[in-house]
Amino acid sequence: MSQLIERSFREKIVLVGVVSWPRTHDEVEASLDELALRVDTAGADEVARVVQTRDTPDPATYIGRGKAEELHRLCETLDADTVVFDEELSPAQQRNLERALGRTAIDRTAVILDIFAQNARSEEGRAQVELALLRYRLPRLRGRGSQLSQQGGGIGTRGPGETQLEVDRRRIMRRIARLEVELRELEARRATQRRARRRGALRSVSLVGYTNSGKSTLLNALTDAGVLVENRLFATLDPRTRRLQLPGGETVLVSDTVGFVRKLPHELVDAFHSTLEVAVDSDLLVHVADSSAPDPESQIEAVREVLASIGAGEVPELLACNKADLAPKRAEPLAAAHEGAVVISAVAGEGLDRLLEAMAEMLRSSDRTVELEVPYERGDVLAALHRAGEVIESHDAGGAISVRARLDEVSRRRFAEFASRGTMAR
Repeated sequence: MSQLIERSFREKIVLVGVVSWPRTHDEVEASLDELALRVDTAGADEVARVVQTRDTPDPATYIGRGKAEELHRLCETLDADTVVFDEELSPAQQRNLERALGRTAIDRTAVILDIFAQNARSEEGRAQVELALLRYRLPRLRGRGSQLSQQGGGIGTRGPGETQLEVDRRRIMRRIARLEVELRELEARRATQRRARRRGALRSVSLVGYTNSGKSTLLNALTDAGVLVENRLFATLDPRTRRLQLPGGETVLVSDTVGFVRKLPHELVDAFHSTLEVAVDSDLLVHVADSSAPDPESQIEAVREVLASIGAGEVPELLACNKADLAPKRAEPLAAAHEGAVVISAVAGEGLDRLLEAMAEMLRSSDRTVELEVPYERGDVLAALHRAGEVIESHDAGGAISVRARLDEVSRRRFAEFASRGTMAR
């Protein structure tokens, strides 16, 4: 796999957005503001911004021929290197725009993939990013293979596996197939590790949230994890898991996760499936929200949409309104709008005791008392019950040991065959 290409200059970028129903002008501007941050993280500078109002995006060029000619003149004047569009472009739109503009035209997905390419560090992270890049670029190869394979290219042309774009479609498909096999093997290894943790009767908590909301900082504050923290988008691609002791003495496993964004590219959701599964398998999600963000509510909603799309929408969630030190007058109202939310500052250490108490309360509330009948000869089951939860009462029931135990959902499923007529109570 090729190494990432370091650029010695910063590209000049023109951002383009289209206002069409149901998006308002303010919504498009806010989306372009966020796109500008991503472009900056990728190593480029916004030199101009174009916002057009249309009934619907043009199917050929997204912005229409006349606007494309106007944009071409602006790019020539500013000597812009690349034009970035706020919505995803079809391969045909991208080709037509590049012919009309005389320079690279990419969309928000390409920018996100580029940032992921820069931040991938682990074997799994690099494989996931390469797979996402190849899936994204494959339909765009027609007539552009030589451009996409440039080693010194800018945003949208960089990343692991870019030399593969010099070869034909069949070879790229073979590379995609190999990556899928590698990731399935890595996923199987990760699943084995998760099962081992489950056997240890440790509950799992995942920190989720919008990119740059402070998840890694919070993991460090809670566990002294020593995770590298950077004030940049998508600094964390590989989940990190640490042990944490809650106020009641319980030990849980806390995992940091990749940050989410609005309209997370489906290529990334598919490629990062195994990484995102850490959230799906969790007993509790601590949703870290940036209280200082211009529109934290929309970020919260975007995260929940992604969680729902990966099958984690039903996992219990605790909202932590972070960065209260930066926006004290905004954190409290944000928390008040969401039942059970807590206000914290991971940097200053504010509210962390309350957060830990809330985590413990939510995890305990998910436990239920179940009545079991365990045969005399199954001493291994009785020992496992003591490890998995809290045995409240046990007595001889004639031929078996009757046990009342408080277990979480995973453990209840594990011991379901010993349930006494399915009897279960709070």
